[in-house]
Amino acid sequence: MPAAAVLQLLLLVVVLGALVPVMGRYLAAVYGGGPLRTDRLFLPIEHRIYRMCGVRPDNEQTWSGYVRSLLAFSTVGFVWLYLLLRVQSALPGGPEMSGVAAPLAFNTAISFVTNTNWQAYGGESTLTMVSQMVGLTVQNFVSAAAGMAVGVAIIRGITRTRSTTIGNFWVDLVRSVVRVLVPLAIVGTALLAATGVVQNFDAETVVTTVEGATQTIPGGPVASQLSIKQLGTNGGGYFNTNSAHPFENPNAVSNLIEIVMILLIPLAFPVAFGRMAGDRRQGRVLLSVMVGLLSIAVVVASLAEASGNRHLEPLGVDQSISADQGGGNLEGKEVRIGAAASGTWAAATTNTSNGSVNSMHDSFTAVGGGIALLGMLLGEVSPGGVGVGFMGLFVYALLAVFIAGLMVGRTPEYLGKKIQAAEMKLIMLYLLAVPLVVLPLAAVSVVWSSATESIQDPGAHGLTEVLYAFGSGGNNNGSAFAGFGANTPWFNGAIGAAMFVGRFFLIIPALALAGSLAAKPTVPETSGTFPTHGAMFGGLVAGVVLIIAGLTFFPALALGPIVEQLTP
Repeated sequence: MPAAAVLQLLLLVVVLGALVPVMGRYLAAVYGGGPLRTDRLFLPIEHRIYRMCGVRPDNEQTWSGYVRSLLAFSTVGFVWLYLLLRVQSALPGGPEMSGVAAPLAFNTAISFVTNTNWQAYGGESTLTMVSQMVGLTVQNFVSAAAGMAVGVAIIRGITRTRSTTIGNFWVDLVRSVVRVLVPLAIVGTALLAATGVVQNFDAETVVTTVEGATQTIPGGPVASQLSIKQLGTNGGGYFNTNSAHPFENPNAVSNLIEIVMILLIPLAFPVAFGRMAGDRRQGRVLLSVMVGLLSIAVVVASLAEASGNRHLEPLGVDQSISADQGGGNLEGKEVRIGAAASGTWAAATTNTSNGSVNSMHDSFTAVGGGIALLGMLLGEVSPGGVGVGFMGLFVYALLAVFIAGLMVGRTPEYLGKKIQAAEMKLIMLYLLAVPLVVLPLAAVSVVWSSATESIQDPGAHGLTEVLYAFGSGGNNNGSAFAGFGANTPWFNGAIGAAMFVGRFFLIIPALALAGSLAAKPTVPETSGTFPTHGAMFGGLVAGVVLIIAGLTFFPALALGPIVEQLTP
């Protein structure tokens, strides 16, 4: 691996190692309800919002009330964004664009409301600045905040005893936006703009080139949208080529800053959990699982791309001509970023619910592309999206406790709460939702002639393209493999359905699980209690994640990236 890529990895570890504990402590303080030094600044803003919206912050909700509030908020956001996209041609601002077609508007609206940010269009050629700012950027904030609210509700569910409530969705939503996302986004915008990311209100700038020709350069509030898209693990991009575009990601410094922003809040949630639970060891175990799985993905993907594409060596009939791949597998990548750093980015974004890309995954090696795909199919728990990544890993932790309880012959317990039949039914619903939508829709897409026209490549690579598209939608990632035409009525509708299921059909059983656990009494720890704060439990959780993903998706992976890698 090139020395520059190794240096960036080391810097990434150092920066995250310094920032994640601080952010975890802050999140625990924000959602814990205690007084904060920042109350004088934030409380007046929050109280004005509560009065405007008719919210009574002291009224907590049951899990079902929490779900209803979340669904109502998401429905309003979907309708608003859909209508905005449809009528954008009649709104002020530039550049001049026609209204977005109904299938694409549906797909885009459900994509941004579910925090997926799958984009079946080119941003600079399809959307006006008003649509980008008032539509997409707003959803980048509130959809991320909704996921954070769910993560906090899950923490309350396991840490409360004999409680019928798990918090107030509206309070958690407002606090997430006002106290966490907006301040971080302001800092992030300033940092990115300082590195050269575009931030202006010039929709188009016409310039004269050195040859005397004219060229139209797109602009807009890129740094501000980019900041929240990374912090909220939203993904997407202002421009069609996303963070491979030099206006979004101009150099190695901006590349490092963006990766830090992507990973910061998801990795901080286990730290916040440990503090809110009163046992920091519990948080450290789940954090170690996240970091362990992510580290494996980063190392494998980076090495695969740095090593080059084996199908390019040697070249020529006499096999005497070899391709120079000293820079690694550079096809579909930006030279200013490099192959290894592109692999790092791909692993970081597909292991979170962040769909941004700084290279074209379709040009990755079979191993590199397979790692990116696997990161999503794991359920995006390593570390996953803001809030919902912790939610997913928490579900796997409960499953691991249940399996451990069966092995030792006693009722499984997690933080003093017994995991019984009711909880296991909800866990099974959670685990089955995404496979039941991703695999059938992908199967239909590779045999239906109207759908196969969108697949660029035949054989194993084409199957990977389709599986990646539905895996990205179903796991609310949003990254695209490229080389795949998704802007068709079938894929706009089918991937939209996958995004809807992947968001709400996981959140609902998870919140029901939180409500069930909150109502339970705490059982005193005994000598027979299985410890959940050590390395053994962390290994068990990681093993359960890998086994579940393997049993569910290995046949499809075997026909896609695995076959492609083994093909001579």
